[in-house]
Amino acid sequence: MKIFRNNSRTYLLLNLSLLLVFCCISLYEIITTIINGKESINFFTAFSFKFINHFFTVLLIFTFFFPFYYLLNKVKKKLGKFFIIFIFILLVLIEYSLTKYSLTTLLNLGADLLGYSFDDIVLTVSSSESTSLLYYLAFLLFPLLFVIVHFLSKKVMLKRKYLIVLLAISFIVICVKFIFSNISESNFQNKTYYFLEDVIKFKINKANLKTDKFKDDNEYPLLKPSDVTKDVLGPYFNHSKQKPNIVLIIVEGLGTEFIDGNNYSGFTPYLDSLIPKSLYWQNFVSNAGRTFGALPSITGSLPFGENGFLEIPKTPAHISLFSVLKDNNYTTSFYGGDKSSFDKKINYLEYNGVDNVIDEKKYDSSYPKSVNESNGFSWGYSDNEIFEKALTVFDDLKLPRLDVIATQTIHEPFTFPIKDIYLTKVDSILNNAKNLKSDKNDFLVNKDIFASILYADNSLKKFMETYKKRKEYSNTVFIITGDHRLIPISQKDKLCRFNVPLYIFSPMLKRASRIKSISSHFDVTPSLLSFLSNNYNVQLPEKTAFVGKGLDTVTTFRNIKNIPLMRYKGGLNDFLYKEYLYSDGTIFEINEDFNIYKVSNNNVLEEATKAFNKFKNINAYVTEKDKIYPKEFVKSVVGKYKFTEEELKQISSLTKGLSLNEIFNVARENAFNDKREIARLLCNYILSTEPNYVDVILLKARTLGWERKYEDAEKSLLNALKRAPYYYDVYLASLDMYWWSSQNEKAIKIYEKAKKNKVDNDEIAFKMARAYESMGKIESAHKIIDSILKKQPKNVDFIKFKNALK
Repeated sequence: MKIFRNNSRTYLLLNLSLLLVFCCISLYEIITTIINGKESINFFTAFSFKFINHFFTVLLIFTFFFPFYYLLNKVKKKLGKFFIIFIFILLVLIEYSLTKYSLTTLLNLGADLLGYSFDDIVLTVSSSESTSLLYYLAFLLFPLLFVIVHFLSKKVMLKRKYLIVLLAISFIVICVKFIFSNISESNFQNKTYYFLEDVIKFKINKANLKTDKFKDDNEYPLLKPSDVTKDVLGPYFNHSKQKPNIVLIIVEGLGTEFIDGNNYSGFTPYLDSLIPKSLYWQNFVSNAGRTFGALPSITGSLPFGENGFLEIPKTPAHISLFSVLKDNNYTTSFYGGDKSSFDKKINYLEYNGVDNVIDEKKYDSSYPKSVNESNGFSWGYSDNEIFEKALTVFDDLKLPRLDVIATQTIHEPFTFPIKDIYLTKVDSILNNAKNLKSDKNDFLVNKDIFASILYADNSLKKFMETYKKRKEYSNTVFIITGDHRLIPISQKDKLCRFNVPLYIFSPMLKRASRIKSISSHFDVTPSLLSFLSNNYNVQLPEKTAFVGKGLDTVTTFRNIKNIPLMRYKGGLNDFLYKEYLYSDGTIFEINEDFNIYKVSNNNVLEEATKAFNKFKNINAYVTEKDKIYPKEFVKSVVGKYKFTEEELKQISSLTKGLSLNEIFNVARENAFNDKREIARLLCNYILSTEPNYVDVILLKARTLGWERKYEDAEKSLLNALKRAPYYYDVYLASLDMYWWSSQNEKAIKIYEKAKKNKVDNDEIAFKMARAYESMGKIESAHKIIDSILKKQPKNVDFIKFKNALK
């Protein structure tokens, strides 16, 4: 009995040490928040509420781990203690890491983590965190504090009266926790508890979905006649004879709060100037709280699936704005500045047969990259570079065009060229502005963010002014919206994260209108296609399967739609129903200013819950069972890689537990060991997941070349060149293949392409000199080898080749 009491005493002190360290982490969080000034916070309230939540969490930890502690100690003395110390240090590290995330994003991390690959997580964290030695040392501080506190706690005498006090406090904490709901709000939660609770909730919601209720008579529940969506845009336009060009601009982080005289406005003069010239929806919403949802929602009006449409492993059959307009002889293009593989955008774009995908690999050295100076991280290219690149591509494309441009500057780390100039401009605006809605300090503590907003606005202005000089300007419709409201500025409520503006602007507009009725990203494509079909003879498929019903153009405030909102990947917990927001089981009424306040209305709660559950069941069914749209009616499906059951088994045995990069290494090893069929199988498997993995395309091409399958090798190499025209290894592999196949005349075109793209590489030049020599063009060979010998006069291979030339 005495041993049991000693064990219990040690275990209790370990838990109290954990509680103290949790409180210290919260103290660090609150003080950092106050110093940063990014959120208004009451120290006493915040710390008190956090203490209650930490205490409650530790009670759960105490209860859960005690059996492990006791049983392990029975096996071997002190084994349970060492196990608990290890677990608690791990919990401290997790709590601190989640706190760091929360300080950066002003959000707690939850089940959204499950929707990202490891590479995507690394990219996201790198975008906003410095990786200096001090950054890593900080992760040792709180685990060390736990060890010190536990060591000192050994001297504490736990008298009976203290235990009675602890029991009393425990009882009070449990009562307070469940009586006062505001204490359990996410910003006061223990971060680890919130994360686990959110993941468990996500798993339970998934388990409760009913996807077996749709029978043959309702096999495709989203399918409906294409003429169901009425043309509400046509009356606003003068119509031309030619089909209009469509330019859709998705502005990263652009929330309505930052324009139109709203709470954080004053830094978007151009966007503000467009409002009286446009059809402008001020109470518009994105269907996702992160970028992952923007492209499929806006251009496809597609359901979410489990973690967002782009994360569905095998893309369900569907149609989109891209595919329908492509079938109507539009040239379709997507322009971004990051890796198109991020969030699996490239898979969606290729499925829909998009003609031109401009991503990070398509920019030459004349475009400056945006780099986070603290850690060297780069998302790619900023807004001005993206717009300039788009303008250079337009000339080579036939009309009519659909151009979708996705910007990215209004995003962590809020870094862009000439940032200092825009920081100065922010100062000037703050010093001269008289009608700021928020406190001046709110802008100063987020100065880099407002500088990025100002830069993004000016980049858009330059693009529009340049486009205005183009011939097709008079016959172009511009659509501008935000992907979601930017995150690292405190949000007034749960709805503002989704509140983004929608502009439809065109020289063809007969009149402008400010529209207060509620619509969403889901409604853009249905209305745009209805407009084009009704006025420009754009042929629509007989049936569509869009989630949205089309834009509401009524100018007064109302909501006639059921609008699901996915807060983050997997976080399908919010729903607009009539003039209400349903969020995590609570009802909020939305007023005309698009603010929300909590109400108690059981009828609305019941109706909203029923409508939301219906959508969630449909969403799960159509995406899991591939029942969005009948495959036989989809024209633009790109299905490059199909595997037999035997191949899938082989792939599974070779790739189990491996990342794509590790699978690539396995493919290389097989290629170099003369197992080229296996190598190509693995290459195809990787490319079915990440079609822009250029090194994989090159490996596959090389194995084909080694087996003298030169035609197939050439197709792969041209594919690689299209995807990465500035990557030197594409040219090296191509020149090798033409050398092996004695197609040196073709090598000339590849070499000229490299020079045009300013891919300056001596190995490329040397291989071309070798090709010229083989063709008998000795003078050209001399010219090239002499030029590279000037740079590398001691290179043995170059000297040997030079001496061998006749």
